[in-house]
Amino acid sequence: MQKKQTYPAVIVILVFISLYGCSHLPAVPVSSSSKTSIAATYHYSLGVLLRLNGKIEEATEELKQAVAADPGSSYLTTELVSLYTEQGDIGQAISLGEEMLSRNPNNIELHLIMGSLYLNIHENKKAIAEHKKVIELDPKNIMAHFYLAIIYAEEKRFDKSEETFKKLLKIDPDNIMGIYYYGRVLVKMTRLEEAEKMYKKAISLNPYFEMALFDLVALYEKQEKLDKAIAVYRHYLEINPARISLRVKIGELLIKDKKYEDAEKEFLEVLKIDPDNRDVRIALGLLYYDMRKLDLAVAEFSTVLKKNLTDDKVRYLLANTYEEQGENKLAMEEYQNIATSFELYASSQIRAGLILKKEGKISEAINLIKEGIKKKNNLIPFYLFLSALYEEAKDIVAAENILKEGISIDPKDIDLHYALGVIYEKTNRLSESVKEMETVLAIDPENAEALNFIGYSYADRGMNLDDAEKMIIKALKIKPDNGYLIDSLGWVYYKKNKLNSAMKHLKQALELLPDDVNIIEHMGDVYVKLNKTKEAEEMYNRVLKIDPKNSLVQKKLEDLIKHK
Repeated sequence: MQKKQTYPAVIVILVFISLYGCSHLPAVPVSSSSKTSIAATYHYSLGVLLRLNGKIEEATEELKQAVAADPGSSYLTTELVSLYTEQGDIGQAISLGEEMLSRNPNNIELHLIMGSLYLNIHENKKAIAEHKKVIELDPKNIMAHFYLAIIYAEEKRFDKSEETFKKLLKIDPDNIMGIYYYGRVLVKMTRLEEAEKMYKKAISLNPYFEMALFDLVALYEKQEKLDKAIAVYRHYLEINPARISLRVKIGELLIKDKKYEDAEKEFLEVLKIDPDNRDVRIALGLLYYDMRKLDLAVAEFSTVLKKNLTDDKVRYLLANTYEEQGENKLAMEEYQNIATSFELYASSQIRAGLILKKEGKISEAINLIKEGIKKKNNLIPFYLFLSALYEEAKDIVAAENILKEGISIDPKDIDLHYALGVIYEKTNRLSESVKEMETVLAIDPENAEALNFIGYSYADRGMNLDDAEKMIIKALKIKPDNGYLIDSLGWVYYKKNKLNSAMKHLKQALELLPDDVNIIEHMGDVYVKLNKTKEAEEMYNRVLKIDPKNSLVQKKLEDLIKHK
């Protein structure tokens, strides 16, 4: 669920202060006797000086005494509410504000502050009421219209938000924040052309208004108008050439637009100005990687790494590039020099392990991953990969045990339970296999793979076929276009001797996965049962064309020819 936007109270009050000037230093209005007024003025003056010196807590104490000396002063109370807000004491600010408003319901400044405070604690109804009250008292109050429109937008009441922004802009047609946020609301309403006009207007009022600039670029990206997005950045660079970060963004957009050579030029221009710019060298290295200019990619990553030998992100990229070049020894060295604290530590060691596996050094790969587990034993990918290596080495017991070790560290990891279930199935321990898949479903009831695994395992053995059908149908509701699931359902129907339904589903599965040998073999089996020998023979031959060493299908084909 998306986290709800919060508006820090201090920021809200500072915006209020900047627009309404309530922290300037006018003579304090007092309302009581001259004796009380002198005391209130004295404490208020001290509070102002303390506040200017950043001593907010001491300033608050002085303001409290000023309010105590003149409790009828709306101005003093408003200032104290402002100070409570600045300290983050929202509860005290609201309590005092509500008390004062009960005595002075027409205090516009206090209604605005209270509206902002309610907005901060997501009391939107109260915030709306406060801002509406301000508009009732002062129909042309920009701040009240602005926050009211923002609240409506937060509540996804976009029509009301638009209506309020329009009123605001009728009062002040060049209100830049009103124009900008109205544009954002129009984006939410998918009225993108109108939003574009708003952003452009905001930028015309202030060419340095970066929020509008970046939102306009995002709008163009959303519409895949990358040339326009780039043009916005280039225009901004004309008036602010020091923003070299925008050249990087232009380069990224050019890459997205597959204009790799133009992107390269953009990055190189940045490096002329700032040759040590790490981010640009990384971006350029990645660009060269994508362009298959691997030597140049190595040069860029190596340049960055020389500046900082602990930069594990760049070391990882360099190792990847060496691996792509076939420089396995260099890649291994870099992978093994990556710190355990790096977020891709497990990935780096697994990639090193894969290099060893490709070279047929399974035992070395096993030892490498075991060493990784010793250094950092809470990384689940290690256990999954090590189990696969043990399987490759035909050590099923070790493969099973390492998965159990991983489960002892993270009992709720779905991948570990699923992998263990697969091993149980491979070793003909169906009940244990099903139990693991049921554990997966207890953690994630919508796990289509586990549902399919159980259903297909039952179907393949010709048992619990009704349960198998229900489970696979449920899986298909979760992933309706999954060819493997459709194949499983076809196989269930084959086992239930519903051959027309079986063929219908298998054909559908084959459309999605035209080279899957299991689906093709299943269709051959259905054709055999339908006494369509020619079609079955075609299917089996198709399997053998893809997988010539498939001895099971070879035997099926031989038996079919023999009994023609």
